[in-house]
Amino acid sequence: QEYLEFREERSRMLLSRRNQLLLEFSFWNEPLPRQGPNIYELRTYKLKPGTMIEWGNNWARAIKYRQENQEAVGGFFSQIGELYVVHHLWAYRDLQSREETRNAAWRKRGWDENVYYTVPLIRTMESRIMIPLKISPLQ
Repeated sequence: QEYLEFREERSRMLLSRRNQLLLEFSFWNEPLPRQGPNIYELRTYKLKPGTMIEWGNNWARAIKYRQENQEAVGGFFSQIGELYVVHHLWAYRDLQSREETRNAAWRKRGWDENVYYTVPLIRTMESRIMIPLKISPLQ
């Protein structure tokens, strides 16, 4: 009975929900617990249908440009739900280190090439900054 009451109350607060089953890119780091404090950026790219292999091939080469500060947490793509969706999860000490790290990538020879080849594959992109809860293994 208590659960049913909770479920009823929760349904009044929930405006929408979408689910995805994601697979990890084989060339990306496996997400591991991290010491903090960190903030996380979740970048979501909705790709043009039929471009996932090309995206993955480019990122398999490009990820090396973003490993220097161990900011690459995980890379995933949708298998069930909305298809041709890619999520990249990045860790930074703060917004200032995010800016510095992203600017440093542009100074590396080859990063601009990756951007040049992958931007045309994107329909939409979104960036969200997240702060981990105390119970999260990603601090």
